Amino acid sequence: MTQTPLNPGESPLVREALSSVVSRETSATPTAAQSGETSGDGNGTWPRPSKTRVIAVANQKGGVGKTTTSVNIAAALSMHGQRVLVVDLDPQGNASTALATEHRGDVPDVYQVLVDDLPMADIVKQVPDMPNLYCAPATIDLAGAEIELVSLVAREARLRRALAAYDAVDLDYIVIDCPPSLGLLTVNALVAAEEVMIPIQCEYYALEGLGQLLRNVDLIKAHLNPTLRLSTIVLTMYDGRTRLASQVAEEVRSHFGETVLKTVIPRSVRLSEAPSYGQSVMTYDPGSSGAMAYMDAAREIAYRATVS
Repeated sequence: MTQTPLNPGESPLVREALSSVVSRETSATPTAAQSGETSGDGNGTWPRPSKTRVIAVANQKGGVGKTTTSVNIAAALSMHGQRVLVVDLDPQGNASTALATEHRGDVPDVYQVLVDDLPMADIVKQVPDMPNLYCAPATIDLAGAEIELVSLVAREARLRRALAAYDAVDLDYIVIDCPPSLGLLTVNALVAAEEVMIPIQCEYYALEGLGQLLRNVDLIKAHLNPTLRLSTIVLTMYDGRTRLASQVAEEVRSHFGETVLKTVIPRSVRLSEAPSYGQSVMTYDPGSSGAMAYMDAAREIAYRATVS
């Protein structure tokens, strides 16, 4: 595996995507996420965190945009000089699909890392055309991990141990895409992470069930991982044409304040289409509303590291 990340501009796909973003940013009014911020260097590199930020993207509700958020935030960060690993912890393997990372049943995957103690370095693959982006894939075998982990020693900390031993790439971010449940896979993600990012869709019942997730976060913080914190909430599937979307956004902001990103992620057909081409929306259609929103969201996350 490549030890030293390449300049983002060395990939034609990334270079094309970045040129679209630069064109937009130089012609548009700065957003709240951009105001007062400058790039880390002339290549548009954002400031690197002082240590690896491990972020679990979790919500036990399905269809709220966990995988879409994980993949596109990771891709946007990598396009601006950050070295990012996406750990696909969902047996459906959707993050692996979106990042064009092979995840057939016979491919070494996260299941073998958790259950068989396979080194993380043996499964991590560089994402095609994305020099700074890596993926630890999931196969359907991961569906059985919930049962098999029960009898293992230190079952809640298997992922944390594997990530701590991984040193093939000097990473800036590790983004863990959690399954839509609160089982042992999600617990492993929360024990391994220092930050929790929760995507919340701007629809009716948006906050339903969120209390249980937050209680689990508090329990894990109290007993297994004292450094864990809820760092980020992302509002997804926002439809500015409806009053409901704005009401949900206001309700979430009133509950969680500055934890909620200023950027909201709109409903976008391009976000749904991109995975079928083995791409994030950042390279599939960098000029789309979804790509621009995720770029702004990633920028907010990157610059939060400088003040946290």
